[in-house]
Amino acid sequence: IRKAKNTGIKVTAEVTPHHLAISDEGITDFNTNTKVNPPFRGKEDIELLKESLRDNTIDVIATDHAPHTVEEKERDYEEAPFGIIGLETALSLVLREVVEKKVLSLMQAIARLTVNPARILGIDRGEIREEVKANITIFDPGKSWLVREEEFLSQSSNSPFLGWKLPGKVEWTIIGGKVVYRSEK
Repeated sequence: IRKAKNTGIKVTAEVTPHHLAISDEGITDFNTNTKVNPPFRGKEDIELLKESLRDNTIDVIATDHAPHTVEEKERDYEEAPFGIIGLETALSLVLREVVEKKVLSLMQAIARLTVNPARILGIDRGEIREEVKANITIFDPGKSWLVREEEFLSQSSNSPFLGWKLPGKVEWTIIGGKVVYRSEK
């Protein structure tokens, strides 16, 4: 991808927050919540992904949100479907793995989650400006939260991050001018 971009070929690339946070070395059991496609790789691969963010080889950070029922994920590892939910932990994982580790600035990381995907897809979204419909997430980067199954708003809870303490507590989510989420203080 880097070589193609350097020769002028128009190509884009994305990475998921979970591929920046988990290596295959941390998977010691057959927890189907760690079964993703592509599979988790080594720590060296995570560093290469982060370097690719740093040098703009990777344009987008995307959730790859793939909810599955408890029954689907309770199957044997080989039979369970690939995928995890990603919407509710994406921002916090990016803060932890990208911003706190100084791979990108906060504004650069937010752009990879918002402005860049919208620009690539030709959608007039991803930024706040007059006359543009804004979907906004207001968060406190200094406030941590504990990932707990019972607090997910998604209809699924297939996440390998249950029990993790993550930065960046979401306080409000506004979609199309309507508050759709407000944190209970």
